[in-house]
Amino acid sequence: MLRGRARRTAALMACTALAGALVAGCGRAAQADAGVHEDVIATSFKTSEELPERLAQDGTTIVVGSARAGTVVRVYEDMRCPVCEDFEETGGGEALRGMNLAGEVRTEYTLASFLDDRMGGKGSKRAANALRAALERGKFLEYHDVLFAHQPEEAVDGYTDAFLLRMASKVEGLRGKDFDAAVKGMKYRDFVAASQQAYQADKVPGTPGVAVDGRLLDPYLWNGLFDADVLPMTIRVAAAAAAAKPDA
Repeated sequence: MLRGRARRTAALMACTALAGALVAGCGRAAQADAGVHEDVIATSFKTSEELPERLAQDGTTIVVGSARAGTVVRVYEDMRCPVCEDFEETGGGEALRGMNLAGEVRTEYTLASFLDDRMGGKGSKRAANALRAALERGKFLEYHDVLFAHQPEEAVDGYTDAFLLRMASKVEGLRGKDFDAAVKGMKYRDFVAASQQAYQADKVPGTPGVAVDGRLLDPYLWNGLFDADVLPMTIRVAAAAAAAKPDA
């Protein structure tokens, strides 16, 4: 409990300090950027199932949410990563989803698989392949959330074909001949390899990694990812920082 309070206090202090610096440096424009972006909020959605999702032209980015959203949040995740599970299940993941549903942000996912090399096994690669197959059926986000809700222990390499198909059965309309074959045959292995390369090319220090409007989150804002109440402020302040220093 004390750890949670300390993390929240640190996150709030970091956000407040950066927001203050931006306002002092850029005046009312920065102050507006640090707000809710009410002028660019796009069409809202009621459930995750309604969120549009697609593969970007780069062939590795999975895009979820409105194309009209004023802020783009890129999330780097390895499906075996327990800290990613912490972010998604008990941290700010739900709050980020709320911003996605409200049309305030669009979320872009890059799926890493480096933990297979570090821990042994092929679970990260198999999970990323299965998620790519789910995208073909418009079920990426639903399946992504199910997999994190039932994430195996990192060292177990539990993302087997049987496990992935069993979890897919929890997502209505996902299972089928083509999906099952794609999972068992690693149909999207090229996507998996290219996604890991994209993760490395972006020089992300670890997972979960977050970039807001093309700029990796400042380290001192990191704690804000793991508090649902603080995350929206963290994203908005980071967006304002990216706007103030777009080339940083």
